[in-house]
Amino acid sequence: MVKSKKSTVKFVIDCSQPVDDKVLDVASFEKYLNDKIKISGKTNALAANNVSITRDRTKITVASPAELGFSKRQLKYLSKRYLKKQQLRDYLRVVASSKNSYELRYFSISAGDDDEEADEE
Repeated sequence: MVKSKKSTVKFVIDCSQPVDDKVLDVASFEKYLNDKIKISGKTNALAANNVSITRDRTKITVASPAELGFSKRQLKYLSKRYLKKQQLRDYLRVVASSKNSYELRYFSISAGDDDEEADEE
């Protein structure tokens, strides 16, 4: 019998735009995810289930064993909740940029300005 390497699932949250503008602190976001991610209904069970959270300068990566069934949706929920807590939810949104990653982007507000100018004339 040959033991196969256990597969892991990696999810990436790209925070490059808000971090470059010094709006978001990646370290506090990582700490928030460490405290709030639930596995089998329990928080603070990351190490016991081999789930790791790492961060670069602008990206947070969550690696989880595939058999654990960790959902990407939970990361989106927690990201939105963190933005709301930091009062950034009105300016930033969480967008899926690929199958295994999310990106924090600014809302594009420029479309509404054209309509107001037309009404004034």
